[in-house]
Amino acid sequence: MTVKSTARARKKAAPGVPDNLRAGTDAPAELVQLLTPEGERVEHPEFPLETTPEELLALYRDLVLVRRFDAEATALQRQGELGLWASLLGQEAAQVGSGRAMRAADYAFPTYREHGVAWCRDVDPLNLLGMFRGVNHGGWDPNEKNFHLYTIVIGSQALHATGYAMGITKDGADDAVIAYFGDGASSQGDVSEAFTFAAVYNAPVVFFCQNNQWAISEPTTNQTKIPLYRRASGFGFPGVRVDGNDVLACLAVTRWALDHARNGNGPVLIEAFTYRMGAHTTSDDPTRYRETEETESWKAKDPISRLKALLEKEGLGDEAYFAGIEAESEALGLRVREGVRSMPDPDATLIFDHVYAEPHALVDEERAEYEAYTASFEGGENL
Repeated sequence: MTVKSTARARKKAAPGVPDNLRAGTDAPAELVQLLTPEGERVEHPEFPLETTPEELLALYRDLVLVRRFDAEATALQRQGELGLWASLLGQEAAQVGSGRAMRAADYAFPTYREHGVAWCRDVDPLNLLGMFRGVNHGGWDPNEKNFHLYTIVIGSQALHATGYAMGITKDGADDAVIAYFGDGASSQGDVSEAFTFAAVYNAPVVFFCQNNQWAISEPTTNQTKIPLYRRASGFGFPGVRVDGNDVLACLAVTRWALDHARNGNGPVLIEAFTYRMGAHTTSDDPTRYRETEETESWKAKDPISRLKALLEKEGLGDEAYFAGIEAESEALGLRVREGVRSMPDPDATLIFDHVYAEPHALVDEERAEYEAYTASFEGGENL
């Protein structure tokens, strides 16, 4: 069976594409929203979402714990325990909403900031921090979690995700792939190439762009003249812009997009319109290029505050519940802090162990030379 016939065989009845999302349309930049900044639940005709009280409480827990972990990591870097940290502050809803939309067999390809998605994929937070402390190159098995290792090279993971999705098509699997990147990465050639391959091969991949409006010190207005989601139309697949601070909207839109892709209808681009509340990384000072008024205006759109307001209005969360979540978050912070400080230094020769899947004569020779070199120093085994 050819690739094209396989793709046709996989095509199933799937939710229709809303008219304003179809490729080639020149629709206004509608922002899909299901939960207002004031905590009011609203409906969207194209993206309905039914939630139970238990699901809403679980989403709130996710948001709070992810933010607490992120805050602890930032503090650890400031204390010299981590070499660097890329905070997700303000982007929790985009990551938790999209992360919880995935099925167990779906596969995610992150950048270096998707700590909330990692949480949803059951990656231990300490494994994330090992790389930033310099004691490992990832710390988790990507194929166990269906969550790829963090990608530092900007935009390259979009191609990796597309290639993996093309493989799913050939295998005939009923799964989908999601690729995360930022607004700055949307200017990279790798992302455009991924769009081309995904569209031509009808790959089951969702491109999830977290538009936090600042690519390090460059605003999105210096990156594009049109809303990012509309770039999808030039490649022949749908794009949609969602309120990235609304965890319910991110959940609904990503669930729709993944189903659209897995049912043989090709890729989707989601632009999660959000805001990076902190620095690009801990080596950055955003006060040098951003106005305080801009950051303050986005505090009123905080993803955790709006979901908490909904829970309180619906009578789903009382004082005891919120206190319990706060206590759990403090326990997580303590575990992370103690765990990072007790991480053992790695054996320096481990760097040679995974260069190739099979033994390699040149790598063995280089390992022996390195061991002889370190042994020439007093206490060289600790170098």
